[in-house]
Amino acid sequence: MRADRLVAALLFLQTRHRVTAAELAAELDVSERTARRDLEALASAGVPVRSQAGVGGGWSLVGGARTDLTGLTAPEVRALFLLLDKTPASPQTRTALRKLVRALPSPLRAGAEAAARAGTADGTDWAGAPVSVPEEPRLAALQQAVVEERELTIGYARPGREPSERTVHPLGIATKTGVHYLVAGTEHGLRIFRVGRIVSVTETGAPAVRPEDFDLPTAWRVLATRMEDRMVAATVRGRAAPGTESVLEGLVEGRVRYGDRAPDGWTTIEIDGPSPEVVAARLAGLGARVELLDPPEARAALARIGAELTALYGKTDPSPDTPPEAPPRAPEPAATHPG
Repeated sequence: MRADRLVAALLFLQTRHRVTAAELAAELDVSERTARRDLEALASAGVPVRSQAGVGGGWSLVGGARTDLTGLTAPEVRALFLLLDKTPASPQTRTALRKLVRALPSPLRAGAEAAARAGTADGTDWAGAPVSVPEEPRLAALQQAVVEERELTIGYARPGREPSERTVHPLGIATKTGVHYLVAGTEHGLRIFRVGRIVSVTETGAPAVRPEDFDLPTAWRVLATRMEDRMVAATVRGRAAPGTESVLEGLVEGRVRYGDRAPDGWTTIEIDGPSPEVVAARLAGLGARVELLDPPEARAALARIGAELTALYGKTDPSPDTPPEAPPRAPEPAATHPG
């Protein structure tokens, strides 16, 4: 794993005056190209790594080899540990991190330990579907607040809603298939906030309150399990017309299961979702290509949506000067979104 290699590369640099990419590649059992990319990643994270071209050249730490890592400043140490949180930590990674913390001078250890516990990674998607990673311009500010234990007021915007402000105690950043989530304490307990939906970050001037014995990976597993349970709280059964499978997969993000195919080509289906009404709203655009059979709440939701559309578009000669009355909004799947 890359996190293992980055820590190993840094420790290898401490024991040598200068190393070449080829020497590091042999040490880490990777290609020379991969070793060079790892060295460049350390440099981009703020570690004082310098390359020198020509005969006798190579890579070295600014100031020479130091087993106590005194060439690193506190911000550089935090940057290195935050860089490593993008990869799920293996036992080897955790061992290497402990060695690295012990090698730091005492003034830097507290910041390194805080940064080491500031992130966790989860390699599974909420529904096993592809994700598009949004821009997360406030990630760095949130990471810094986690490490420095600062209370924040954040502006948070759920889809289709105006942003609202919340006061939070940042406890860690979890990464799930490339998407970052803030784990924070609130007046209602621990909560998850998708970083891409945080529109503002303001320090309150107060310190963050960190629960005793808080462990980020454990807290994330508990919170993520609760979220997944809410996302599949209801099952809707029905049948789909031939050729509808690819559209269904896109609409319900991999939460559809297929059963027997009838002689007329229609296939029985089961779809999980936060509620029958939400599943029905997502499938309404398929029209007669999907028939929902149960529960009754799903059929009733589709009937309501159909009646609203008929009332809105059933007129044969709408007046261009009189805008139609907006129909009631379809149920919003609020429960599917963290935070």
